Amino acid sequence: MAEPRSGVSYVMPVLNEAGYVEAAIRSVLDQDYAGPVEVVLALGPSHDGTRQIVERLAAADARIRLVENPGVDIPIGLNLAIKAAKHPDIIRVDAHTELAPGYTTRGVDDLERTGAASVGGIMVATGAPGFQAAVARAYNSRFGLGGGAYHGSAAVAGPAESAYLGVMRADALAEVGYFDESLRRGEDWELNYRFRRAGKTVWLDPELRVKYWPRSTPGKLARQFFSTGVWRAELVRRLGSRNPLRFFAPPLLVIATLLSIIAIPLHATGVLHGIAGWIVALVYLGPILYAALLILAAATSSGTLGDRLRLMAVIAIMHFSWGTGFLRGFIVGAGDAVDTSRTES
Repeated sequence: MAEPRSGVSYVMPVLNEAGYVEAAIRSVLDQDYAGPVEVVLALGPSHDGTRQIVERLAAADARIRLVENPGVDIPIGLNLAIKAAKHPDIIRVDAHTELAPGYTTRGVDDLERTGAASVGGIMVATGAPGFQAAVARAYNSRFGLGGGAYHGSAAVAGPAESAYLGVMRADALAEVGYFDESLRRGEDWELNYRFRRAGKTVWLDPELRVKYWPRSTPGKLARQFFSTGVWRAELVRRLGSRNPLRFFAPPLLVIATLLSIIAIPLHATGVLHGIAGWIVALVYLGPILYAALLILAAATSSGTLGDRLRLMAVIAIMHFSWGTGFLRGFIVGAGDAVDTSRTES
């Protein structure tokens, strides 16, 4: 008889996820794992019926436990769930995600085999036809969220800067102080940074695949990425050059675009001319090259003309929202900025 596996606690912050949370929980409970499991939900003050859904599920399955998260901050909710967890291995899941079959067994095996503090995999975005499908294509494209290995199909197994979600050791989390509750976005990257600074390994396994349902409207997508940019800038303020250079591309694009908008009438009216005019004209290169990138993204994508145009629009929303948020956060700090795509209808 095989030895029983170590227990696993799935932790999930939940806020206004009525459309997704039941499928997320089902994907967890359907995992074929040969050890004890529980699902600890950190339940925020939802107004869309989420509470009724999770209370119904918890009443029907003793493996589901609820802890109250009166605020809306993800790191606080995660820490509440982790500290309430009973088992030595922690698996972070989100209400917009669905775990692939075998995810848990492989993740725990990776932890034991590699000795890593955290093991993560690949985000595989998916969406309903129309705008959400375009967002999913952008997430999965090197033109949309290029740079992070866990967003790409070419990822290889091994030590990594960060990885999506995470199968983690509870004792390693306690050792580094859990998630940083002063952050509202980027908490996973920052946690993995502290793991690495403590001499621990963050392991990426591209066979660990997680389905992710992205935001489904332009407004929600813009608000999400603006908030992400704000908090990434906050991490830059705190950690400086320890952040990858790719994080500075969107704010530089926003600056170049703003300067181009200012320069166009100055060139058109002759205020800028001669050598000075030519030098200032260099700012046009940023928007021109970016427009070419959008065209290339559309040309190399599949689907109808409408699908390709939506992809271009989505990528632009992502980058300009992120870059604008970054500049705001870098100049004045994150303050009390929140991701209103989670809190507003």
